[in-house]
Amino acid sequence: MDRNLGMDLVRVTEAAALGSARHMGRGDDVAADKAAIEAMRKAFDTIAIDGTIVIGEGPEDAIPMLYTGEKVGTGLGPRTDVALDAIEGPATCATGGYNALAVIAVADAGSLLGVPDTYMEKIACGPEGRGVVDLDRSPTDNLKALAEAKGVYVEDLTVVVLDRPRHLKLIEEIRKTGARIKLISDGDVSAALATTQIQTGIDIMMGVGRAPQGILAAAALKCLDGEMQARLKPRNETEAGQLRAAGIYDFGRKYRLDELASGNVIFAATGVTPGDYLAGVRYVKGGAMTNSVVMRSQTKTVRLMQAHHRFDRRPEY
Repeated sequence: MDRNLGMDLVRVTEAAALGSARHMGRGDDVAADKAAIEAMRKAFDTIAIDGTIVIGEGPEDAIPMLYTGEKVGTGLGPRTDVALDAIEGPATCATGGYNALAVIAVADAGSLLGVPDTYMEKIACGPEGRGVVDLDRSPTDNLKALAEAKGVYVEDLTVVVLDRPRHLKLIEEIRKTGARIKLISDGDVSAALATTQIQTGIDIMMGVGRAPQGILAAAALKCLDGEMQARLKPRNETEAGQLRAAGIYDFGRKYRLDELASGNVIFAATGVTPGDYLAGVRYVKGGAMTNSVVMRSQTKTVRLMQAHHRFDRRPEY
């Protein structure tokens, strides 16, 4: 894949972020999601790829665009897998919360693990955790190992966990170790990104979250030399059946980072609301400011960028 593709993908995430950010704090997560999806789909028409969405907004019979299996791009470029979330955290956007993102990962065809909208157990951290943490070990053992690798005390670590009833035992065990916890309402991808930047103060992500966001997080961490492992956790027989239909039968299998996202990966994201890794959309006189990141697994290049978008007319609400 051409390295210039990364800049084109940023324009797509910028469009989705600008589309949804108008709905921040307005209490309508459906409107925020719809605006992001429509803007992202329109922007894809200019991208020189023959892309197939393997992680999308839902099945074809449930959503009219950006559905799993949809072809995107001009069709004239390389064959690629596409994973996306037009807005990770529409409810977060609707309440004016933190860490809503527009996200895309593009990889060589056949490189991204295609999973339905089920759940997965995840552990993710920055480069210091490579070969150190293991999903099969207890949270206590993983925190001790990561602290040793980082040269800090366990009490110095901060763990991101989704604030869900299913994590009560996990939270209790982490607290017993002395480590600090940051509970989040949404935003697995943003949390995974944050583990790779020292200034965020976040060291590791643990717990069970949505599987599609897990693949997006893995794509980013592959570019950042981070670590991630996951195990699928269908909640019911319907989700188990969807996994079997996708050719996945071993629900106890532990997936390593290179099994979640392999090959040549390009990842792009733009902040919608303020977050740990990226600032959100800010409106200024005559336009808006966005903050984005684009990265490539092949070169490990990471570009953080701020863009000033000029509006030649008042945006529609």
